[in-house]
Amino acid sequence: MKHLVNIISIEHLTHDVLRVRIEKPEGFTYTPGQAVDISFNKPRWEETLSCFTFTSLPDEDTIEFTIKTYPSRKRVTNELLSAKPGDEIFVYKPFGDIRYKGDGIFIAGGAGVTPFIAILKDLGRQNKIGNNKLLFANKTKGDIILEEHFKNLLGGNFINILSEEEIPGYEHGYVNAELIKKLSEENLKFYYLCAPPPMMKAVEQHLAALGVDEEHIVKEGF
Repeated sequence: MKHLVNIISIEHLTHDVLRVRIEKPEGFTYTPGQAVDISFNKPRWEETLSCFTFTSLPDEDTIEFTIKTYPSRKRVTNELLSAKPGDEIFVYKPFGDIRYKGDGIFIAGGAGVTPFIAILKDLGRQNKIGNNKLLFANKTKGDIILEEHFKNLLGGNFINILSEEEIPGYEHGYVNAELIKKLSEENLKFYYLCAPPPMMKAVEQHLAALGVDEEHIVKEGF
């Protein structure tokens, strides 16, 4: 099943990340952390689907995505760079296994933070942020998505690690077992993961080395 809707607005959040708002089909619902395929309603593009995570909440009047663009791939994200309000897109059936199960450490790499935007937004609205932490890995400070938003929401529980810059107040390098262990606490049972495949593999190895049970790791299933 697919729904035909209009783009409402497009704005830049960083040099390569867009916030896209679209109409919400009647009766359309999803869970914070889930994603959906979309395609453009124009010749040669209807069958070109790309998957994006909802960064709005299910009870909001519109749907929002936070999308990293990849012009070189010549796919949907590149088309969004020249799209405008009123353009039509198809929205398909929501899917995804990432959802909130309890207090933990959210570990994200780049655009992998998007499912956590909705989950943490939902917790914040319910005043249930608790001691949840977000460990966010990027190349540079300029790549950090919604930095001020996460600072306001999480305070000292928002930890950034940069691989290509050394800046006071930011961790430097890559997510490793030592850093995860330093952030871990007994009351933080779950580890939420979303990142590019090489980082995912590395973090899962770190968690295994730390003795974390697989049942406490929340990630996308394939």
